[in-house]
Amino acid sequence: MDDILKRLEKLENITSFEYFTGIGFDSHKFDPSKMGIVLGGVNIPYEKGFYAHSDGDVFFHAVIDSLLGASAMGDIGTLFPDTDPDYKGISSAFLLEDVVKRLNLKGFQIVNIDTIIIAEEPKLYKYKREIAQNTALICEIDENHIGVKAKTNEKMGFLGRGEGIAVMSSALLKKII
Repeated sequence: MDDILKRLEKLENITSFEYFTGIGFDSHKFDPSKMGIVLGGVNIPYEKGFYAHSDGDVFFHAVIDSLLGASAMGDIGTLFPDTDPDYKGISSAFLLEDVVKRLNLKGFQIVNIDTIIIAEEPKLYKYKREIAQNTALICEIDENHIGVKAKTNEKMGFLGRGEGIAVMSSALLKKII
């Protein structure tokens, strides 16, 4: 009997998790009347900027949508509509921080995020690590749990013609049950 009680006691101390995945996508068109872009909170010098209501950080926008999708909490346009003047010019890092707080309140923990930035220009190799570091800091996870890849679109379509940038993101969340 004591043996059974000890086993039951051990089982009570085991924490179980549920896992949830989400995907996100966003794209922004370049605005030739602006200079420089923001990706993952990193200011990147470029001859154009983004057409956007916020700072146009297409990277954080895709990450936000993957996190919201995994948690079934809507999407970026629902939480932060571009018709709301409060979000005009807002830092997308602030929006991501808000989403992370919402996730924490619902009992979710971010396990990892993987992304692909699709752009002909600017070349992003030297910015990928800083983008991962910024994302990890805001998302409260290890930098090694953030994947940042940059690809071209092989000169095909609006991305291939250099008319803008797109980002795809996937996220894995866990929730203690």
